[in-house]
Amino acid sequence: MDDQAAAGEGGPEPPPEPARAGPIAGGLVTETLAYDGGRQVTVYVPPDTPEVVVFAGDGQEISQWGGLLEAAGVPSTMIVGVHGLADETSRLHEYSPVFDAERFAAHEKFFVKDVRRWVRSRFGVALPIERTAVFGVSAGGELALALGLRHPGIYGAVFSGSPGAGYKPPAVMPGSIPRVYLVAGTLEPFFLDNANRWAAALRDAGADVVMGERVASHGAALWQGEFPLMVAWAFGPRSGSAQGQGGGVGVRDEDG
Repeated sequence: MDDQAAAGEGGPEPPPEPARAGPIAGGLVTETLAYDGGRQVTVYVPPDTPEVVVFAGDGQEISQWGGLLEAAGVPSTMIVGVHGLADETSRLHEYSPVFDAERFAAHEKFFVKDVRRWVRSRFGVALPIERTAVFGVSAGGELALALGLRHPGIYGAVFSGSPGAGYKPPAVMPGSIPRVYLVAGTLEPFFLDNANRWAAALRDAGADVVMGERVASHGAALWQGEFPLMVAWAFGPRSGSAQGQGGGVGVRDEDG
């Protein structure tokens, strides 16, 4: 998929209407981990063996989007949703490295190291880079970009919806960059400018980038419609190997 396909042949289009399943076939597991006095993580566990694992900020919301993927025919996807803070200033300090470096680094360690270790132990899945993504929207879109660029050996794809402007493209990009899918709406020009700035910088660095532009405002309708397209772009169509007990994410990665 290129930018023209993401935006529509004749220019930006409304976000796609996500396919709606009935009650989700998968399940939701929420546990509290030992970070910052106790931080909840909610995991959407798909009905079939996971082929893909997507880690996300604002996990109290994004973990609920598993049904959208079930109905879309994408690879069986586990969503690991790390809950975000209700206070917006504290949330920004965890999600963007430019405001409070110490706070960001503590959350980064929890998200990248501790949560991944817990997922492997709790659910018995390994996390190969080619089947692992990081996803976020708004300030969480900044988090996804920051973690993807800082840990390209862990996340093979970055999904960023309507990223904020706190964390901007660094002057010197890392030598290895994950594939990146950005999306923003024409009715949220501030966030669209941010996304386009990132797309241009990433392309200049030689990264594989999609920049989706939709006739949409800042909100869940835009991001939910694009989420299945992001997964399909990064990981292809659903295979038959994950049905029942066969196939799935089963190759242990090197980062313990």
